[in-house]
Amino acid sequence: MTNSSSSLTNSRLLQPEQIWLEPEHIEQAKAISDRSSPEAQQWQAYLNALALLGFEQWLSDRLPEYAITRSPKPIESVCYLEVNGFTVCLIAVEHVLDETVRIPQAVVEQSAFTAHFYVLQEASDEQELVTLRGFCRYDELIDYRDRYNCQIQDGCYLLPLGFLDAEPNHLLFYCRFLQPASIVLSTSDSATATDCFLGAITQTTIQLTQWLQGTFDQNWQAIDQFINPDAYLSFSTRSIESGVRRGKLINLRAQLGQQPVVLLVNVTSETDGRLGVLVQLHPTEAARYLIPDLKLSLRSQSGKTLQEVTARSQDNYIQLKPFKGNPGTRFSVAIHLDSETVEENFEL
Repeated sequence: MTNSSSSLTNSRLLQPEQIWLEPEHIEQAKAISDRSSPEAQQWQAYLNALALLGFEQWLSDRLPEYAITRSPKPIESVCYLEVNGFTVCLIAVEHVLDETVRIPQAVVEQSAFTAHFYVLQEASDEQELVTLRGFCRYDELIDYRDRYNCQIQDGCYLLPLGFLDAEPNHLLFYCRFLQPASIVLSTSDSATATDCFLGAITQTTIQLTQWLQGTFDQNWQAIDQFINPDAYLSFSTRSIESGVRRGKLINLRAQLGQQPVVLLVNVTSETDGRLGVLVQLHPTEAARYLIPDLKLSLRSQSGKTLQEVTARSQDNYIQLKPFKGNPGTRFSVAIHLDSETVEENFEL
């Protein structure tokens, strides 16, 4: 049984999602912890089992179309689930103290234990509930660790609670619409995931002519998968009906909060042999409006800014002016928020 909190623009104002445990969950957790050894680790094993059973039920209720399986790994401080090709690492605690999150180094640095997502949960057998305190993506965790030189204590990285995304619907959204390959995990304990992730970005150029031939990169999907029907209609009515439309989910970290948006691109074949392009930026279904001051820009291959548009308060989408180009022309689309920029490269 679950109790969902209402959606607010600022996810830190949300009441944390709570998962009420059934009596059989408590009994199963006790049985699992009793099998753990040595005895000193049984309490953590019990918390892990409560978190695992509660989160497993929560996911099953919200993602009934996907198989959810447990992924046993030889590490006792956390537990794992697999859903739609993603690995989820569950970190269970009794209480979050001093607004600080402790993530074991091993689950970040050792390739055998890494996960696409890390979920922090408070488990209480007395109250018979599990509270979801937030989650983060592997690539974002690596980026934060390297950028801010994370403090280490007793074999754990110490992060502020505010770094985690407190909106659980964002995690569901990722599991439905992202591909596991879009979050690059380290394949070597000696290589940093940041290098792998940045390398994947710089090497990817989207070939728009292939879209017209029905070939798409796995991260670009039909846009009705990402946004509500009203937003889809606004995109369709401003596009050429013969065009091919695709969307990509992009996550921005604004002041350590998570801000997913959807980049939508429409490409058409023009009678003069050129290709026409229309680009829009939309919020996801979890948000009604874009973040004010969010910028969308068009850049030439040399890096010159050709167009730029900025979201105002209560803008439910923004778009660049439609443009045309000859096959082989390269350009990029950049999304800016505060000091962060995410760039996508294209070739006509």
